[in-house]
Order: sequence, then structure tokens, then C-alpha cells
Amino acid sequence: MRRKIPSLQALACFEAAARQQSYTRAAQELALTQGAVSRQITALEDFLGIALFRRTRHGVLLTERGADYFAQVAPRLQALEQDTLDAMSAQGPGGTLHLAAVPTFATRWLIPRLPELKALQPDLTIHLETSTRPFMFADTVFDAALYAGKPEQVSQWAGTQARKLMAEQVVPVCSPHFLNGQSSLTPAAIAGLPLLQQSTRTEAWRRWFDAMGVSAPMALSGPRFELFSMTAAAAAHGLGVALVPRLLIEPELARGELVVACEQVLSSERAYYLVTPQTLEDRPVLSRFVLWLQQAAARGEQVLA
Repeated sequence: MRRKIPSLQALACFEAAARQQSYTRAAQELALTQGAVSRQITALEDFLGIALFRRTRHGVLLTERGADYFAQVAPRLQALEQDTLDAMSAQGPGGTLHLAAVPTFATRWLIPRLPELKALQPDLTIHLETSTRPFMFADTVFDAALYAGKPEQVSQWAGTQARKLMAEQVVPVCSPHFLNGQSSLTPAAIAGLPLLQQSTRTEAWRRWFDAMGVSAPMALSGPRFELFSMTAAAAAHGLGVALVPRLLIEPELARGELVVACEQVLSSERAYYLVTPQTLEDRPVLSRFVLWLQQAAARGEQVLA
């Protein structure tokens, strides 16, 4: 039985014209003539038996039924394109994994360790995108997520199971010139220096000073940065003292661009987790990745301990 599926060319023309609100711009995007786009959309309207567009002085607008159809078709075309790219990107029989990850952890911790994974599983292809908040796996292409959060946040992520990889410990760091030849600074001395703030952790410095038993009236003052990578860069350039997870600044510490201002660390309520769907199908490729990731995380915690 023939399926009721229109041609992909017609759907591509429809999607581009709907997004651009213009046959002309759609034609330019698709490297077609305006007439070709118009004919494809007319054929699609005939196939569906509905009008998809109405013409205006400045282009075209979707009809109500056209807008409904666009809302259904556009994500499916995008998913089909992604599936095709995934099939083309696979380099062997090792399989493909789609990972969502918090950005600084991905760039500072995971990616530097991927060569080790590549040596162990040379045919495995990893696709990595950033994501900072929980999502519904059923609505995405992701197989797993690397997430930073508190235990209650992880437990409330519906339909998932989480594996704790490592705890987060924050430590004050700065450019070497702030030490003035000293090996470290006291918490009281740090309270008098410019403090770099993390916009996602507005109470971090206050909690650190409270844990140290030090009064710090300026604990909430200072420039704010969204990502830990930004805060670390600001500290390395001498803008102030940053309070960051040590595991995310290993390269700067190794190169001497940053130094630990005070060895008094603060164990955060947050930790790094690997999150997967609760109803996980038997996927050997994911199982092998999970095993490697847990081993790599365990080695990392031993180094930081």
C-alpha cells in the first residue's frame, strides 16, 4: 500500500517558504528558481487538499491549517536531517552516542579525556551539545546527559536514572601576582581583594567565607560571569580572585596561569552526574561509555583527593 507521504522536495520548499515568509527567499536558500518553489508548494497543496499560504504585499503567510502543518513537519524534517548526518558521520561499527553536557565541564574535563576513549573504542562516534537544565529525553536525540546539580534536582528529573560521577569542591584561585611571593593567602586577606562572582552561584563566596569563619562584607560584590570558563579567564588576567571547582581549571594550574590562593576548599552540595533515560534499552555502546566514564571520574577524584 502506498504511504501518504509527499515528496521531500515539496516539504523542503514548504518549510523554507514558511520560515522565510517568501517564495523568493526560499528559492535562494534552496538554490532553486522561484517558479520551482511555487510549483512544489502547489503540488503539496493539491496532495493535501488544503491551502497552505495566502499571499500578501510583502510575501506569503501561512494559513491557519498551514501553520498547524508547519508545526508538525518542521521538527520532523530537522530530525530526518540529523539522522542522515549521524549516519554519514559514523566512522565504523562502534556506534554513535549523543551527549548533552554542561558547557565548562564538557570543554574542561570531558573533551581532554576523549582521546583516551578514542584509543579504547576507535569506532565510537560522540556527538556533544551543551545543555544546563533537565529535559525530556523522549523529545530529544540525546542518549545521556552530563549534568551538574544538587541531589534533589537529579531526583526530580522525571523518567531518568542518575549515576554520580564526582563531587564538586570549590577553591579560591587567582593570578600569581596576587600572592606577592607568598605561598598562599588567608581567608581574611582574600576578603579584602576583588572577588569575581559566578552569576549562577550568587551565594558561593558568602558560603565560603562563612565556612572559614571570616567576616566578608563585600562577599556579594564584584563583576559577574555566567560560565566558570569566563570566571577562570578573568582571574588568570588579574581581575580578581575566583571561586571555582578545581577539576575545571587543571590546565591553568598546570601552566601557572592560576594559583590556588588558599587551600581551604569548600565541598559543594552539587556534584556531576551521568543521567540516562529510566527505561534504557540494551545498548552495548552506551554501557561501554558509562563504564569508561565512571573509571575516568574515579581516577579524577583520586587526583583531587
